[in-house]
Amino acid sequence: MTLGIDPDRSRQMALIRSTDTKPEMTIRRLAHTLGYRFRLHRKDLPGRPDLVFPSRRAVIFVSGCWWHGHSCKRGARVPKTNATYWKAKIARNVERDAASLAALEATGWRALVIWECELKHVDDLTRRLREFLGPQSPS
Repeated sequence: MTLGIDPDRSRQMALIRSTDTKPEMTIRRLAHTLGYRFRLHRKDLPGRPDLVFPSRRAVIFVSGCWWHGHSCKRGARVPKTNATYWKAKIARNVERDAASLAALEATGWRALVIWECELKHVDDLTRRLREFLGPQSPS
């Protein structure tokens, strides 16, 4: 073990995806089914949003409750090991997310955050997407 890095933990962390996650894929399928077309992970936008709707100047972030400090049951869990590190890490994630949302708003973009725990309620999600994105473009 060098520099206090546990190789097993490092291997586990490397398996955690940041794009194309199950929650993100669920939202992508839903948005596409509803007739919305989008771009993915535009690096030139603050926070690198998961879904980008350029003509609507709208973006969607699909956030994991635990990783991004949501107030739900899953987001409130405290890890049993290395709790100090994880609390600080999640606090930094929350700060970074807020800064990204503010930067997007300052440049005229609208943003919607969809939490992992909200995926259980497809009807509510459908309504929120339609309200946020507006009517579909005629084909």
